[in-house]
Amino acid sequence: MQNQDLSQPRTPRQFLRLFFTGFAMGAADVVPGVSGGTMAFILGVYSTLLNAIKSFNLTAIRLLLSRKIGALLQHVSFFFLLALGAGIATAILALANVLGNALEQQPTLVYAFFGGLVVASIIAVSLMLRWNLTTLIAMAVGAVFAFWLVALPELSDADHSLPVLFFSGAVAICAMILPGISGSFILLILGQYKFVLDAVRSLDVVSVAAVGLGAVVGILAFSRVLSWLLKHYYNVTVAALVGFMIGSLRRIWLEAEAGLSKFSQVGAGEIALIIGLFVVGFVLVSAIDHLQSGRNPLFALFRRGTREKVA
Repeated sequence: MQNQDLSQPRTPRQFLRLFFTGFAMGAADVVPGVSGGTMAFILGVYSTLLNAIKSFNLTAIRLLLSRKIGALLQHVSFFFLLALGAGIATAILALANVLGNALEQQPTLVYAFFGGLVVASIIAVSLMLRWNLTTLIAMAVGAVFAFWLVALPELSDADHSLPVLFFSGAVAICAMILPGISGSFILLILGQYKFVLDAVRSLDVVSVAAVGLGAVVGILAFSRVLSWLLKHYYNVTVAALVGFMIGSLRRIWLEAEAGLSKFSQVGAGEIALIIGLFVVGFVLVSAIDHLQSGRNPLFALFRRGTREKVA
């Protein structure tokens, strides 16, 4: 997928695109096991997002202290982050209850839809890369690591001291910007998810601050690493990220399989609905990719078939 430069949006169309991209990221973050980073990757703003995050540096501090607000807003891609953040917040507020209820009642249907999104993105991105032995190894390593990670059991008797909470926040936020891995799932593995959730509900400011500070440090550091890798080793890095998405499908499968028990019975109608939602997710991402790149393989095949029929 092509990653168009949207770091300084100017037109209403660009703002709307970023808003709905953020909305998709927020919707994904509501679903356990699905990463908002996956949606950013699919929708072509991943590199721009990493660059915007890493722009909060010493230059930004100097501009702030010098009261050069206009230059500061441009340096940190403020309007890009504002539009994206507004979409994320809107999705979380609007869909938390809807998706929460859907996950409780019929999780298989939700994961079928998101599975279609991820599979379509894997195919679209893979066909844009220059494949060789190195990229194949990178993809395999990413896939094996994610496949192992997403099936880890929750850590029992976890320590909730401030250093551990700081570390947990740093690791979770890094996972959140990686396609295929959910930050909330990492907190769950580390045995911190329920504690952090309870801390937010009870307004435990100290614990929340420890997690938040860890998240800030983690994302500022990790975004620089990822941005550098994408700049110098683009094909290998993207191949590894594709591997992450492939490996993460295990979690989607496990959650969808577990959710089958929610059906009173699994007959032809239920199977058709599951497949239908998977196809909807697949076609939706393929359509968005084609609008951005004009080279989506699904739509290329469709157009070729149409031409052959006309001929």
